[in-house]
Amino acid sequence: MPARRECAGTAIIWALPLPGKSAAAPMETTMPEIAPIDQDLLPAGIRARFVENVNGLRVHVLEAGHQTRSPADSRPCVLLLHGFPELAYSWRKIMLPLAQAGFHVIAPDQRGYGRSTGWDADYDGDLASFRMLNLVRDALGLVSALGYRSVAAVVGHDFGSPVAAWCALLRPDVFRSVALMSAPFAGPPALPFDTAANPAQAQGATGLADPGMNAALALLRPPRKHYQWYYSTREANDNMRNCPQGIHAFLRAYYYCKSADWKQNQPVPLESWSAGEMAKLPTYYVMDLDKGMAETVAPHMPAPAEIAACAWLPENELAVYSAEYARTGFQGGLQWYRCTTSGKFTAELQLFSGRSIDVPACFIAGKSDWGSYQKPGDFEKMQAGACTKFLGVHLVHGAGHWVQQEQPEEVSRLLLQFLRQQA
Repeated sequence: MPARRECAGTAIIWALPLPGKSAAAPMETTMPEIAPIDQDLLPAGIRARFVENVNGLRVHVLEAGHQTRSPADSRPCVLLLHGFPELAYSWRKIMLPLAQAGFHVIAPDQRGYGRSTGWDADYDGDLASFRMLNLVRDALGLVSALGYRSVAAVVGHDFGSPVAAWCALLRPDVFRSVALMSAPFAGPPALPFDTAANPAQAQGATGLADPGMNAALALLRPPRKHYQWYYSTREANDNMRNCPQGIHAFLRAYYYCKSADWKQNQPVPLESWSAGEMAKLPTYYVMDLDKGMAETVAPHMPAPAEIAACAWLPENELAVYSAEYARTGFQGGLQWYRCTTSGKFTAELQLFSGRSIDVPACFIAGKSDWGSYQKPGDFEKMQAGACTKFLGVHLVHGAGHWVQQEQPEEVSRLLLQFLRQQA
C-alpha cells in the first residue's frame, strides 16, 4: 500500500499570476501532502508510492516488480534516474520489461521534481542541497530506505546520467554497474597540476563554469548563449512556465525538436570547446542571445497531424508532464544547472580527481541525439579511461534525446543485455 501521512506537512505551492502580472514567487504554506500520481495514468504493473525521510525528502517513486518483493526475496534492484525536464514517469515504458526479467525496478522523482517534496523551490534558496554529492546522497538514501545493500545497476538519463556516474564512482559497493544515457561522463574535474612551477596553469575555470565561453558566444554573429547558462538565470523558470503558448505547447515543441522526429537533428562530434564549434549545436543547446527557451522552440511546434502521429508521446502522456510542471514550475530542476555553471561546488568534486568508474558501464543514446557530443571530448574520454570496465556504446536508430521513450523496446533489450553480461 502507498505510504500514509498522519498529519499535514509543509509544501511549496505556486500562486497563480494575476491578469497583467508576472508569476508570483513561490510561497511556503501548511497543507496536506500531495497524493501519489493517479494509478490510472500508469501502465498496469507499475505502482506509485512515497518513501519517507530520504535525506530530508519525501520521495515519490514508481516501482515495478514489487509484487514478489519480501524481506527474504533476492530479487535484484535497478534504480532509474531521470533528467530535465522529465519525471519518474519518463521510465514507464521500460520498467515492466525489466521487472518481467526478474528485477525490482525503482524510478524516483528526483530532488526538485514532480511529487517529491522537501526541497526549496526559491531561486534564492538552498542551492547547495542540489549539488552533485547531495544528489548521490539522495540516491544512496533511497536504496537504503528500500532495504537494499546494493543494486544491480543504476541507470541515468540526461542530467540523471552524471548522477548515476557519480553514484558508481563514489560507491561501487552499492551501485554495482551503471548505464549512462544521452550524457557521456568524462570523469571528475581535474585538479590544477604543477602550478608551483607554472602559475599560469592555475588560471581560470574550464567548461561550463568558465564565463569566458559565454562571452565568446555573445560575440558571434548572430550572438549566441549556452542553454545551461540561460537555465541558470533568474528569468528562465518564468519564461518556460508562463510562456505565451502555454506550458503544454512549450513542452510539446521542446520534446519534439530534441527527438528523432525533428529531421534537422544530424549530430556530429565537435572538434573543440570553442565558440565557433559550439555554435554548430542546435539553438536548443546554443541559443540565440536575445531569446528564452520558450521563444527558441516555439517556431518548431509540430503540426497537428504530426502530434496525432506521435506514438512515443501522445497527448494524454504529455499532459502528465504539463500538469506536473504547471504545478511545480521548473526551478527545482534548474537548480541543478546553477550548481554546474556557478563553479561553487567544483572543488569538492576535485577531491576525486583521477578516479575512474570501475564497475561495468555502458552508454545508450539516440543516434539523432546531439547530447552525446554537446561537451566536446566527453564521449571519447568516457570510453578511453573514465570507465575502466566499459562494455559498449549503443546509438539507437529512430531515437533522439528521449531514447527510452522513443525506442523503449530497444532500450529495454540493451539494458537487459548489459545486466546479463554481468551475471
